[in-house]
Amino acid sequence: MADAELEQIRKARLEQLKAQGGGGGGGGGAASSGGSRADQAEQAKQQESEARQSILNQILHPEAADRLGRIRLVKEERATDVENRLIMLARTGQLRQKVTEAQLKELLNAVAETKEEEKIVVSRRKAWDDEEDDDLLDL
Repeated sequence: MADAELEQIRKARLEQLKAQGGGGGGGGGAASSGGSRADQAEQAKQQESEARQSILNQILHPEAADRLGRIRLVKEERATDVENRLIMLARTGQLRQKVTEAQLKELLNAVAETKEEEKIVVSRRKAWDDEEDDDLLDL
């Protein structure tokens, strides 16, 4: 189901890009080809982002989408990981209904458990010579 819809979105977007590129691409020379490649890369990135957002809108309840947006503000990498997992589940047909906020919380907990957080360990010296500090007090 989601694959067919995604394919339709890709085809429509590809046609739109061809229409845009056909009018302005013929007049440029070798000097503008570097800029057009950057434009194409930017358009491809935007297209992928739109396709991802479309899929997420189809598989998430509004409350879950809102929560994921708030998570993105704090931890963008974690939100991207959760989105990737949700999209994978949708593509493989493992999602039977829209994901609720409670289900999203469970998925977030699962992602947090599988991903090891970096821990900073502070090692302090325990045997400082306190006599030097006492000399300062005698003045």
